[in-house]
Amino acid sequence: MILHLCSAAGWERVRHQPHYAPDSLATEGFVHCTGDDDTLIAVANRFYVGVTEPMVVLGLDEARLDAEVVWEAPAHPDGSPAQPDEPRFPHVYGPLLLSAVVSVRPLLRDGTGRFVGIG
Repeated sequence: MILHLCSAAGWERVRHQPHYAPDSLATEGFVHCTGDDDTLIAVANRFYVGVTEPMVVLGLDEARLDAEVVWEAPAHPDGSPAQPDEPRFPHVYGPLLLSAVVSVRPLLRDGTGRFVGIG
């Protein structure tokens, strides 16, 4: 299973559609995902801690997706190549087939607004 973070409101808008195409698909060519809860929480705290709206974590059965999934290192802002010991993230090169969503869990925060767990 791979994980994708999105706003709860965004999920409500698309959950009855056949596919979900987050903005990153148009701007970067793929959908960002992670491979485990701890990594997702770390990424959320690095990039989304300032987002105040509720967030949810979509659990995706990789075998049910109809788009290619490639495990890649994150891009370096300076354009330098990935190192062999860097973590890899699943990038989905197409819209998310919503029939591949096997769980929807809330991303939990503490009193300071930091993400601390997944419900």
